Amino acid sequence: MKNKVFAGLGVVAVAAAALTGCSSASGSAAASCTNEILKPDATQVSVWAWYPAFEQVVDLFNQNHDDVQICWTNAGQGNDEYTKFSTSIESGSGAPDVIMLESEVLSSFSIRNALVDLSAYGAADVKGNYTDGAWKDASSGDAVYAIPVDGGPMGMLYRQDILDKYGIAAPTTWAEFADAAQKLKDAGAPGVLANFPPNGRAFTQALFAQAGSKPFTYDSAAPTDIGIDVNDQGSKDVLEYWQKLTSKGLVATDEAFTADYNTKLVDGTYAIYVAAAWGPGYLQGLEGTDDSATWRAAPIPQWDPAKPVQVNWGGSTFAVTSQAKDKAAAATVAKEVFGTEEAWKIGIEKAALFPLWKPILDSDYFRELESPFFGGQQINKEVFLPAAAGYSGFTFSPFQNYAYDQLQQQVTAVTVDGSKDASAALDDLQSSLERYATEQGFTIK
Repeated sequence: MKNKVFAGLGVVAVAAAALTGCSSASGSAAASCTNEILKPDATQVSVWAWYPAFEQVVDLFNQNHDDVQICWTNAGQGNDEYTKFSTSIESGSGAPDVIMLESEVLSSFSIRNALVDLSAYGAADVKGNYTDGAWKDASSGDAVYAIPVDGGPMGMLYRQDILDKYGIAAPTTWAEFADAAQKLKDAGAPGVLANFPPNGRAFTQALFAQAGSKPFTYDSAAPTDIGIDVNDQGSKDVLEYWQKLTSKGLVATDEAFTADYNTKLVDGTYAIYVAAAWGPGYLQGLEGTDDSATWRAAPIPQWDPAKPVQVNWGGSTFAVTSQAKDKAAAATVAKEVFGTEEAWKIGIEKAALFPLWKPILDSDYFRELESPFFGGQQINKEVFLPAAAGYSGFTFSPFQNYAYDQLQQQVTAVTVDGSKDASAALDDLQSSLERYATEQGFTIK
């Protein structure tokens, strides 16, 4: 049964590209080093990662380590990298020693025996450097499959100038958010309050989680067992809330991360951007930003302000692959590459990352940072640090991308096509995921 699950999840459409080895690295790296190796006699560990400004972090690590050197390449971002990694898993060679993975896909690769449990390589020694939520995202039961790097605690970015023009206060609850959307429309504003993207995927799931959704129960110690509960009442209530707003034209339903979406983020079409902590960096990197706009940040709206719930959208890790020849050296890289304040200042100031490493997360430097884009506001202190502290972690499924694909279809049916109500859509999602899990050889708990 276990082999059937592994085989089913290993069927991935990939390009038939030849992968060449990096002979200087300890494993079968899939590309030559992008960076300079400063100490050629040291053990070399191949790394795939797509962080901005990462070469500076690599150089810093190599300068400070005599026994281990990083051989880094950017093998693609997100699914491009994952496709190459899947190819290497199927062929049994070509994977790097250490790989950057978003936390949501860790279970998808650990179930294929592609990742090393770092519990045997000193993971406990660094656990205290991370929040409980961040550590849970990188773990499954007692196993630790990655070291957290950056995260996406959620908040709300808004155009204060637009809200002020129409006499609207920044909403603190979702009820106030809906009222603000109606007021903006009634006032004849040319834009809308916000966007609810049908391809939100992890964004949508985070909003469900804020209402108590726990869609999956999974422990890698029992890899063929899974609990599925995606049609809970909290998720239905959230989707029904957004269905009402979209059906009235109070919020947009534009697909996220398109050129049109990016334009609307900066031209005032959306007065509010419900975002993760990486959102300010994303926003500032877009072309056409209005210099006269007044941006501010606030906590994400709550369903019950007396019982605030913090959620997370996105986040990445470093995992050691099962193809690494020197797993101890690879684990050293995973644990230590972002294990200094100097490295993290590069990550924060050059790459706009939100750190999960507590020595910098809890530092006065990070807490007191002022953002010129937000009028000098201390957005970490006021918004994202409390959100990170309140995040308790999330359990992803070993077929998370498939689950997101199905979720996207159902959200589109509700908010774009109007062909289903929220309750029926999530009931259909439950049925489709149960059917898929059974077909792949899982036992549904």
